[in-house]
Amino acid sequence: MPTITTQDGTEIFYKDWGTGQPIVFHHGWPLSADDWDAQMMFFVERGYRVIAHDRRGHGRSTQTAAGNEMDTYAADMAALARHLDLKGAVHVGHSTGGGEVARYVAQHGGDGRVSKAVLIGAVPPVMVKSDKNPGGLPIEVFDGFRAALVANRAQFYRDVPAGPFYGFNRSGAKVSEGVIANWWRQGMMGGAKAHYDCIKAFSETDFTEDLKKISVPTLVMHGDDDQIVPYADSAPLSVKLLAKGTLKTYAGLPHGMCTTHPEIINNDLLAFVKG
Repeated sequence: MPTITTQDGTEIFYKDWGTGQPIVFHHGWPLSADDWDAQMMFFVERGYRVIAHDRRGHGRSTQTAAGNEMDTYAADMAALARHLDLKGAVHVGHSTGGGEVARYVAQHGGDGRVSKAVLIGAVPPVMVKSDKNPGGLPIEVFDGFRAALVANRAQFYRDVPAGPFYGFNRSGAKVSEGVIANWWRQGMMGGAKAHYDCIKAFSETDFTEDLKKISVPTLVMHGDDDQIVPYADSAPLSVKLLAKGTLKTYAGLPHGMCTTHPEIINNDLLAFVKG
């Protein structure tokens, strides 16, 4: 398996398919590069170079006990970008991966390495409720995630995709047992400690200053029926902080819309990449 080794000895697994302009995909919690199958196949067939890595503690990467926070996630991506000599790349992040993209582009995206960014159902600007973010989710929500993970991670990782993640809990939803099982498979490949720590990273990290620093064109895509990262406290606020941000809202689509509606998402991504 292709991997790089970071400064602290962590092995980061990655996929690198095709040639042409690079598009780098950053997955959500607690998944892996495999969550991007529908997008990577779409773009590699259209002449792009597609890259996706398993975040530290996730998938096939080292099950880390330390460094499970956004600065290190971004530094890991920077190490991978140097290793692959990426230039003019489009970085696409979903959910937690959207936070990783924001931090990476803001801190490491200079010298022509990044040409565009895409945030899909992404956690920025910040998820948790506070005096500065009154529309956020109460900390008790994320405490509940942590408690469920510790109590029975295997069951928790079944309940999330079977319920809110893909909107399978909505009346009339077309439920896919394969999609649920694939989410569970990806989640259970990773490390419990890393996943536990990542809940704090995706819920409490404030990306406001990162978004302000991003100078490349950035597409913000979000379903207005997202039950994981509520729409009103994320996408519309992020796009206001971006110098060159564009908001695209998807009526009725869930958090996992890249999987449930790839025919919509892929074509909109392609139009942005080519534009």
